[in-house]
Amino acid sequence: MNPARVIMGITGASGVIYGKVLLEELLKLDLEIHLIVSQAARLVMQEELGMPFVTGAFDPEAFLGRRIPRGRVILYDDTDLAAGPASGTFRSRGMVICPCSMKTLATLASGTGSSLITRAADACLKERRRLVLVPRETPLNLIHLRAMVAVTEAGAIVLPASPGFYHRPETIDQLIRHIALKVLDILGLEHDIPFRWKDLGERD
Repeated sequence: MNPARVIMGITGASGVIYGKVLLEELLKLDLEIHLIVSQAARLVMQEELGMPFVTGAFDPEAFLGRRIPRGRVILYDDTDLAAGPASGTFRSRGMVICPCSMKTLATLASGTGSSLITRAADACLKERRRLVLVPRETPLNLIHLRAMVAVTEAGAIVLPASPGFYHRPETIDQLIRHIALKVLDILGLEHDIPFRWKDLGERD
């Protein structure tokens, strides 16, 4: 396992701001981030963040609104099924899909991945690596719930974008970063997000 490498997928669910903040938090760590953005995610970015796609291409620096150090984010086309993350031999600490659309979750539950995001996630499952799925949908129907059960039984961790309030958030950013905290914890990554419940090791 390469502990300095994490795969991240962003799919077309509402709540793309969760993916943006998580990517920012990952960049604070000593990590190589392998990023895959679906076409549907770009549509959501246009609607929710007002991001223009003049050339149709996704630009991580435009997404974050700042420069990214060279080599920190490796970007892939979601249609490139020959890319490294599609294979189980591509070593990484694990993968997170944030946000994770219900289509993506259902595809993983059925084992019929036809995109790089779903192939990479399936590779993590078969290699018993951490796979964190962050759906943001409500209400949930029975199909959604059964898909969540199926991926959980296969080894994934379903982490709904449902932030807590015990840290008394005052901003939307604090709510979003609470989800980022949970994702980073599950991936076993050290970070400095302080929003924990009665943790004596934390200081206000």
